[in-house]
Amino acid sequence: MSAHAPLPDDTGAIYQIRVAARLDARQWAASFDGMSITACADGSTILQGRVADQAALYGLIARLRDLALPLLAVVRVE
Repeated sequence: MSAHAPLPDDTGAIYQIRVAARLDARQWAASFDGMSITACADGSTILQGRVADQAALYGLIARLRDLALPLLAVVRVE
């Protein structure tokens, strides 16, 4: 298998992304492509949902950066 071969699962993966800010799910749902948005007791927010591929994941992370939302964690959910 070459180093540039596509991942076996081309339907994407589910990711959980935590940011150090409280986001209102009603206000932000459309901005994050249908990801679920859950506010946590510690003031952070978890966005979770299917991401099509690595390019889409990097785009989502760039959008969080552009909104000045501090990134705490990005986890691929198995």
